Amino acid sequence: MPKPLSILFVASEIYPIAKTGGVADVAYGLPLALRDLEHDVRVMLPKYGAISERKNKIHEINRLKDIPIDVGNVREFATVKSSSIVNTRTKVQAYMTTNKPYFDSKWGLYSDPETGEEYPDNDERFIFFARSVIQTCTLLGWIPQVVHLNDWHTALVAAYMRTLYTQQFKNTKIVFTIHNISNQGVFPLKTFQKTGLPDTALENLKHKNKINFLKAGITYADHITTVSKTYGEQLLSDAKLTDGLNTLLRARKDSYTPIINGIDTTIWTPEKDKLIVKRYTIDSLDKKVENKEALVKRFNLQYKPETPLIAMVSRLVEQKGFGLLKEAANALFQEDLQLVILGEGDKDIEEWLQAIAQQYPQKMGVKIGFDENLSHLMEAGSDMYLMPSLFEPCGLNQMYSFAYGSVPIVRATGGLKDTVHEFDPVSRIGNGFIFEEYNAEAMLAAVRRALALYKDKSLWVQIIKNGMSEDHSWHNSSRKYEEIYRKLLQPQTNGKA
Repeated sequence: MPKPLSILFVASEIYPIAKTGGVADVAYGLPLALRDLEHDVRVMLPKYGAISERKNKIHEINRLKDIPIDVGNVREFATVKSSSIVNTRTKVQAYMTTNKPYFDSKWGLYSDPETGEEYPDNDERFIFFARSVIQTCTLLGWIPQVVHLNDWHTALVAAYMRTLYTQQFKNTKIVFTIHNISNQGVFPLKTFQKTGLPDTALENLKHKNKINFLKAGITYADHITTVSKTYGEQLLSDAKLTDGLNTLLRARKDSYTPIINGIDTTIWTPEKDKLIVKRYTIDSLDKKVENKEALVKRFNLQYKPETPLIAMVSRLVEQKGFGLLKEAANALFQEDLQLVILGEGDKDIEEWLQAIAQQYPQKMGVKIGFDENLSHLMEAGSDMYLMPSLFEPCGLNQMYSFAYGSVPIVRATGGLKDTVHEFDPVSRIGNGFIFEEYNAEAMLAAVRRALALYKDKSLWVQIIKNGMSEDHSWHNSSRKYEEIYRKLLQPQTNGKA
């Protein structure tokens, strides 16, 4: 039996402690899956103001109080506290960086919830967090074999380990996962002075005459991953999508592996989900209807058993395809369907959705905000799930939809293309509906194909069962990450790993 590994998984958000998107679900599901493989896994994140210490059972660690950390010419103090993430099988220790000016006094993770504006000191906040990660390891005397970093918020940890702390972390391997390259942590050049990194590191952070935190992760990591095969190919080829970082990724393609995300099936399973009205399995799909009845009621719509109910749970931003929805709305609502949407984001999109829901009060319901409990009921209660994304690195909701028997309608991009396959009524193979072109007509055509098939109950049950019988758990993906970790840690021969 190979020896268990020590792994520190660092992310800016981890479910259920803090969540704005899919990164939080990955930073929950993957560490727990690695723990199932017997590894010593711990996670680390900042403690934002909205996080309840009581609810999350957060407590102090004597060795990690009042740690001095310099950000530029300012000395601030971090107290790193302890909590845990758990599922029905196992638990993983979580370290949380607290500091009043940078985190505790700010309710949002990255932006002010009142204005929607990003915090102007986000560079300093995540410099501080990165340095707290280094200090936590050294003060605990726990130097992990693998440090797994996620997106730009954590990328500077790699830069510190490979410049200022080379001796302490000489045996540690760094894996850096890009979840969404459209957010790169771009700041003015003067931010470099705040990092305290040596001048020799400047070129590894500088991109288009700005400081780019994501570039640091790509440059200093031993291995880079991203979250689906198709998105992985896009990152190598698309200069616009990557803002020119594709050339840097191409130069590192021998240390680059796309691995599709998984879902935590201890949480996302209709058989055991306590957040839905009626639990069900692939063999008791008739019980799903009670969730549909409850869901339309939550959105003040009338329950119509023969009318398909489409759901969307999403950040309300242009990337998620709301421009297409806006263009298609009047034609869409000529069809026999109902649409329910949950999310928050761009104020203009929020206002437009509320206006269109008033225009079609029998057909559309909208709830602005984030509601984890309701998101489960939306998967369980909907007949179809719409994801018309401009780009989608991986997407988790289509996988939740498979598990709950809600048939996904998606655009063929990123992880959506890798997981959703057009249903063929003749062969009865396939698990959803896809459209290629990013335009309203293509989206409408896919929705209409789904509506037409919905009328054939035998085929509809078949497509549901095709999706529900697939395995989208973390089981396979966690083993692929384990394989990367072990390969990196193999003794070097002839100067090569």
